[in-house]
Amino acid sequence: MSISKTNFGKIQGKEIYAYTLANKNGLTAEILNYGGIIRKLVYKNVDVVLGRDTIEEYQNNEGYFSAIIGRNSNRIENAEFTLNGKTYKLYKNDGRNNLHGGKDGFDKKIWDAQMVDGDESALVLTTESYDGEEGFPGNLRVKVTYTLKNDNSLEIHYEGQCDADTVLNMTNHAYFNLNGHASGSVDNHSLWLDSSFYTPNSNECMPVGDVLSVKNTPFDFSTHETMSERFASNHEQIKMFGGFDHNFALNGRGYRKFGEFKGDKSGIVMEMYTDLCGVQIYTGNGIEKNRVCKDGAVYSTHQGVCFETQVFPNNLKYSHFPTAILKKGQKYDTVTAFKFI
Repeated sequence: MSISKTNFGKIQGKEIYAYTLANKNGLTAEILNYGGIIRKLVYKNVDVVLGRDTIEEYQNNEGYFSAIIGRNSNRIENAEFTLNGKTYKLYKNDGRNNLHGGKDGFDKKIWDAQMVDGDESALVLTTESYDGEEGFPGNLRVKVTYTLKNDNSLEIHYEGQCDADTVLNMTNHAYFNLNGHASGSVDNHSLWLDSSFYTPNSNECMPVGDVLSVKNTPFDFSTHETMSERFASNHEQIKMFGGFDHNFALNGRGYRKFGEFKGDKSGIVMEMYTDLCGVQIYTGNGIEKNRVCKDGAVYSTHQGVCFETQVFPNNLKYSHFPTAILKKGQKYDTVTAFKFI
């Protein structure tokens, strides 16, 4: 129903803007053209995403708070992959591995922005990634459209095309806390997930190729389960990471509802939809304790949960995983949405 912009600072002489979208029901979103960051998402007067206060803080955005991730979300083992017989070397920014696109991924780009004001307001962000940027092949053009729908959902539409075979696997790294970003941990939130299988990790948080049933494990969210009960599990995979940082294989195909997340204090329910095959659930295990963040709030471990829809991480190593290879001229086109009720 409405969209506006305000100045949010400068980076290397370039203006950074905060775009505010609102629907007819009072749901609002504030999105930056720096990194496509969702800085605020307010429903029933509750800001449900974690964030920072200034552009300077977002330039050092440890944890990738609410940013667009690309070219490749998640990890690529040993920061290299082979495509069409050629091995491409990537930046090692997670030990020996490549994480979330490398040193300067899409989360650090200043995106071109176009405001669309209509019955449903939208922000269209576009950028280019040149051949060899962060080690990836091909000149890539991408577009991400945020639409604030009148059904109280924030829809994220990712598109891209490249002039060579490449890798493209985009997501958004928003941390959700449905009691409010400053309300403490999500321990008493509950989660339902339409997933029968997950991919266990090595101690580097890298899938090892197995696809295991969630049945009789803490990875089973076939009914609403409280997060704290799962955090307390003695399961090796939970203890190893202090919570969840795992890819779940989603049931079904096509655009469908894959989960519900519920705040215990606010009663807000977030329904989640995607057409992708997987979601990385990260429970903020590595959030720096006692760090002052947005609105002066002090964040800590398990302050929020990320639902990073994606193709399985490390898929270039395992032929039985869905692939993130984008062929020359092929269109990358995927939609994820978070709906609040």
